[in-house]
Parts: sequence; structure tokens; C-alpha cells
Amino acid sequence: MLDQMVEAPIAETVISDPETFAQLVRDNQAMVFSMALSSLRDRALAEEVAQDVFLELYRQTAPFQSPPHVRNWLRKVTANRCIDQSRRRKYRPQLGLDDVREPAAPQSKSDPMLGARLRLLVGKLPEQARLVMVLRYQEDLDPAEIAETLDMPVGTVKSHLRRSLDLLRRKMAGAGGGIAI
Repeated sequence: MLDQMVEAPIAETVISDPETFAQLVRDNQAMVFSMALSSLRDRALAEEVAQDVFLELYRQTAPFQSPPHVRNWLRKVTANRCIDQSRRRKYRPQLGLDDVREPAAPQSKSDPMLGARLRLLVGKLPEQARLVMVLRYQEDLDPAEIAETLDMPVGTVKSHLRRSLDLLRRKMAGAGGGIAI
């Protein structure tokens, strides 16, 4: 089946072959859902965004050259839908990063709460910076791929990464004494 996908444009197969479309959904649903959940921090909303993204894939009429092309297209559409949802719901963190209370006791590197704290701090980042962090550290994309996915200059991506990491380092160092990120 994958040989057919490489030989023929996928879009023609997606619409005419439900089995191939179902396979594309199975192969990419975890990536789309995890991106949406990390960005929106609302499971029901992430499920809705993922469903909309795959519905858009089903309706897509332009041909795709390869499965990686489909994956990149899905990342781009998911990122845009997350931004749209954030704006539509006027989602803004209720507390600023400076308002997050620092714990009194330092945390060790093996502390299970570290991951939760870091997720909370990443979740407080502005939507563009949060998406850049998700694409870089969850999806393991390099800055050029992130720039292409989000339609922004590579320098802007690098700037978001640098500022976000600096901010997270300061917050984590204040919480646990010099934790390297």
C-alpha cells in the first residue's frame, strides 16, 4: 500500500480509497492530537482540532507527493488551527509567568513534579512561542522546518526558542537551583 502512495499522488487516493485515508489517519493521529493538546491544554478542544484537521485532509484536492509531505501539511494545518482556536476562545493564561509562585524547597532532577512544572511554564508562554517549543522539543523539528510549518522567518523561530528557553531557565533556576534545560 505504501508503494502505491509513493507512485501516485496521495490526494487522489485519499478521496477515492477509504483504506488509504484510514491508514494516513492512523499513522498521524497521535502527532496531530499531541500537538493540539500541548498547544491548547484542553483535551476536548484538542480532539476537536484533530478531527477538523483530518476532515480538511479528506477534503484536500491538491496532490501530495509523499507521506512526509502529508505529515508536514498536517503539522502546518494543526499549528494554524491551534492558533485560530486560541484566538477564537480568547485563551490567555490567567497568571503571568511572574505571578507563578516558586516552591520553597529545591527540586532534584529526579523529581516527578519537574515535568509537570515545566509543562505548566511552557503552557504559560505566548501562543507562537509555545507552538515553536512544541514543534522543536516534542516533534523534534529543526528551526528551518518549524519556520516552514508556521510560515515565519527562521530568525524569528530561533528568537522564540532563545527567549523561551532563557525565561524557562530563569523560572526553573528560581524553583530548583540551576536546572539545565
